[in-house]
Amino acid sequence: MSEEIEGDTRETLATTLRPGRFAILNGVACKVTKIDISKTGKHGHAKCRIEATSILDDKKIIVVVPGHDSIKTPIIEKKTAQVLSVSDNKANVMDIENYETFDLEVPEELQGQVVEGAQVLYWVVTGTKVMKQLK
Repeated sequence: MSEEIEGDTRETLATTLRPGRFAILNGVACKVTKIDISKTGKHGHAKCRIEATSILDDKKIIVVVPGHDSIKTPIIEKKTAQVLSVSDNKANVMDIENYETFDLEVPEELQGQVVEGAQVLYWVVTGTKVMKQLK
């Protein structure tokens, strides 16, 4: 298993992916939901059919790759922030550790629950910040 760390990603073989793990497929950070690995054929290699959902927008992605291919996996930072203000579907938040302020989009399932003064958990995935839940 290859573990070459490059920026905020690392590489792993396609055959080592499992449901629940994260991968970058078609340039999008995803959570693997299903993986089917075919047996090697007379002339070739094993194939992996990977089904995943995007972390950022929950879109379904399906790819088929050779089993020996390297797949990038994102390194996800989980951080806490305090909500300073909310307008429409955007929340202005301040990171608890370094006091950096920035805007985050409020996910549909948290609309109406995110209020000033509340703490939220957010993820930093390949340079993008995503609100995940209330603390």
